[in-house]
Amino acid sequence: LGLACGTGSLTIELAQRGFDIYGIDSSFEMLSVAQQKAAEAKLNLLFLCQKMQSIDLYGTVDTVFCVLDSINHLTSEKEVLDTFQQVSLFLNPGGYFIFDVNTIYKHQKVLADHTFVYDLDEVFCVWQNQLEEKTNRVRIDLDFFVRSGSLYQRSSEHFYERAYGEEQLRSMLEETGFQVEAVYGDLTFEMPHSDEERILFVAKKKE
Repeated sequence: LGLACGTGSLTIELAQRGFDIYGIDSSFEMLSVAQQKAAEAKLNLLFLCQKMQSIDLYGTVDTVFCVLDSINHLTSEKEVLDTFQQVSLFLNPGGYFIFDVNTIYKHQKVLADHTFVYDLDEVFCVWQNQLEEKTNRVRIDLDFFVRSGSLYQRSSEHFYERAYGEEQLRSMLEETGFQVEAVYGDLTFEMPHSDEERILFVAKKKE
């Protein structure tokens, strides 16, 4: 299962590599893009519109992937715990739950109250952040200016992400029937450094 699969890039990549996989996301818009991409790749994939914390599957699966800091979009511990519980419920014993998260370091030192500007050929993007230090929650405001002839059309997105500590996530995984097999730094198979911006968990459902 590709959990919070977005526009389906990883789901489609794994399907093309021979995996029997389907995707879940809470956004109809993103799933529409995913379905179009799957059709262009001549793949008949199932995509379901469900929230992570209340997934309801037709049966159990062997592996669940959840990437690109989707867990950070859950801004309360209860939402994370509910998500882990539902994943555990629909995961076969001995199955794997693999997910990544942005770290507290990234929220406090990289995102923080900073502003980023991207000036690309077809789009101009302003990315502004506001950090809530007590919760390690960041409000993210994105403004896009897309070229349309000699004019630009503006669109905006606003959302929150929250960072959780490694031990906090380990505890919630243990509580919901998982054992942590490994924690890796970003794009490595090494232990995370103190200034790691993203870490990846490999958790196994207890037999």
